[in-house]
Amino acid sequence: MVSDNSYVECLVSSKASPLMVVVKGCTLALTVLFFLATFLTGLGIIGMILTIVAGVGYYFASLNASIEYEYQYCDREITIDKVLNKSRRKNVAKYDVGRIEAMAPSRSYHLDEFKNKTYKTLDFSAREKDPQPDPTYTVYYDGKEKLILEPTKEFVEAIKAVAPRKVFMD
Repeated sequence: MVSDNSYVECLVSSKASPLMVVVKGCTLALTVLFFLATFLTGLGIIGMILTIVAGVGYYFASLNASIEYEYQYCDREITIDKVLNKSRRKNVAKYDVGRIEAMAPSRSYHLDEFKNKTYKTLDFSAREKDPQPDPTYTVYYDGKEKLILEPTKEFVEAIKAVAPRKVFMD
């Protein structure tokens, strides 16, 4: 049995969207093109400015192309961090387990009563299309938010230990 003050963490690599891959490739190509054009055609300061702008665009596109989510459960609280390009960490949200309405596998019948309600949806999963079996869990939180997570079995068991009537593992 997992105690109230246990600590469990889980890391999920999110798949880059095709749009970000295209943007990353285009900004890299523009950076190289502007750099070469600056020296071959004599664009001067305008060419260098365009090179710098395209390079900055590539930097931000590459940051957002590789995203990981880290879920941490500690002392009845779930913390979600977003890790950009395996180097920059940003705290996204904190959730109190006591305010969870329901947590179950995304295709579970336990979530049927929430289907017709309007919630703000936040997807912190790998975002893969139709994996079999579906590894995601849906969490309805505080009547306002619908979270989509991809936790490990240990993570779900830790939450179930403190909220057994709200967490389902089907």
